[in-house]
Amino acid sequence: MLVLGIESSCDETAAAVVKDGRKVLSNIISSQIDIHTLYGGVVPEIASRKHIERINYVIEEALSKAGTTLSEIDVISVTYGPGLVGALLVGVNAAKAIAYAAKKPLVGVHHITGHIAANYIEHENLKPPFLCLVVSGGHTHLVQVDGYNEFKIIGRTHDDAAGEAFDKVARAIGLGYPGGPKIDKLAKEGNPYAIEFPRAKIDGHEFDFSFSGLKSAVLNYLNTCEMKNIEINTADIAASFQQAVIDVLVSRALRAANQLSNGQIAVAGGVAANSSLRASMQESCNKNGIKLYYPSPVYCTDNAAMIGVQGYYIYMAGERSGLDLNAVPNLAFGL
Repeated sequence: MLVLGIESSCDETAAAVVKDGRKVLSNIISSQIDIHTLYGGVVPEIASRKHIERINYVIEEALSKAGTTLSEIDVISVTYGPGLVGALLVGVNAAKAIAYAAKKPLVGVHHITGHIAANYIEHENLKPPFLCLVVSGGHTHLVQVDGYNEFKIIGRTHDDAAGEAFDKVARAIGLGYPGGPKIDKLAKEGNPYAIEFPRAKIDGHEFDFSFSGLKSAVLNYLNTCEMKNIEINTADIAASFQQAVIDVLVSRALRAANQLSNGQIAVAGGVAANSSLRASMQESCNKNGIKLYYPSPVYCTDNAAMIGVQGYYIYMAGERSGLDLNAVPNLAFGL
C-alpha cells in the first residue's frame, strides 16, 4: 500500500511516499529556515505564501523520487492540525484537491501523532504499547501509546514547550533562530554545571513540565551580569540551560516508565535531535533496563514521511476524512 503524505504545519513544505506504513520511498522537505532567520522566528504570513509557491513542486518531486505516479497511490494523508492556520490550509487544500481529482481516500493526521509515528520508520520491532516523550517547538508531552491510534497524555508542559524555551534563550544570548541546533552546538564548548538553573516541579503533577521559570532564570542571569558588568560566558549559559532542560525531560520520562512498568521509551519531535538529550536518555535507559528508540534527525523535525506512516495506520483502522476536512490550528490531542 502506498501513502502520499503531505505536511505544512509550520515552515517546512514536505511530501513523502510511504509503503506499507514502514518503508519510506521518498521524503522531500523544502525548508524556509533561511527566510525566517532574517526575522528571528517564523512569520506566519510569509510561511503560508511560501507553502503555496512550493507545494505542487514538492509533491511532484516526492512521486518522482519514489518512482511512482499518482494513479498508483492508494491513500492521501495530510496534517490538519495543530499548527499555523494559514500554513495548514495550504497542505489540507492540496490534499483534498488531489483526493477529489484522483478519487483517492483522504486521511487527516494529527501532527503530534505523526511525530510519534516517525519512530516506526527505522525501528521495525517497535510496536505499542510504549511511552513516548514528544519534545518540539510547540509541544512537550509524555504520551502512553497503547495502540497505533490510541494515545493517552500522562504529562504535559504547563507553559513553554522545551523547543520554545530553546529558541527564546538562544535569541537572548545572541545565537538567533533556530535556537535548538545552535544551543546544542555551543553547549559542547561550555560547562553544563557552571550555572545552577532551576528544575521546576509541578505539585500534584509528577509527570508534567514547566520551562517558563527556567527561561526567566536565564534572562535574569543575563540582566544581573550586565548590571554588575560581569563577563558573560555564552557557552556556559547554553550548556547549563540545556542541562537543566535535559535533566527534567529524562527524569520525568524514566519515572513514568518505571511506574507504568513500561520497558520501552521513544523520543520524538525536533528536540529529539539534540545530541545531549539522546546521550543522557540512552545512559539512563541502559541503567534502568529500558529499550530506547528515537528517529534519525531528518525524521525528528517536521517531515511528511511521518505523516504518511501515521496515515497508513489510521487508514488501516478504517478511518477516513471527508472533503470537508479543515485546518484546526489548536487541534486537541489525547485523553
